[in-house]
Amino acid sequence: MTEGDTIAAIATPHGQGGIAVVRLSGSEAVPIAQGVFRGEEGRSALTSHRVYHGWIVDGTEPIDEVVLTVFRSPHSYTGEDVVEVSCHGGVFVSRRIVELLVDRGARVARPGEFTQRGFLHGKMDLSR
Repeated sequence: MTEGDTIAAIATPHGQGGIAVVRLSGSEAVPIAQGVFRGEEGRSALTSHRVYHGWIVDGTEPIDEVVLTVFRSPHSYTGEDVVEVSCHGGVFVSRRIVELLVDRGARVARPGEFTQRGFLHGKMDLSR
């Protein structure tokens, strides 16, 4: 784990459901999400433990209508700021959102890295 980096990945099985979740975790999770999210409330502060409805956009091009949930550190799965984007299922949209997040400064998470960060931040122990 590189200290201070922000990671992104699809958190649900690929192409298995009507909804996919893309997870973003790290110190830049909220600013990166704010850069690609256009909600009904405009560019809000993205308060912790609140759900927002809006669009993921690439510039002015809409990618998908989404529900965005914010979990601020230390009250998240990883112990870091976490943003979860619930988008339409299937492979194309969720992969496109990850690409967009990577273009904005995140990197693709390694397998198990969200859980590793949670463990390293004391959110779980080895018995979990």
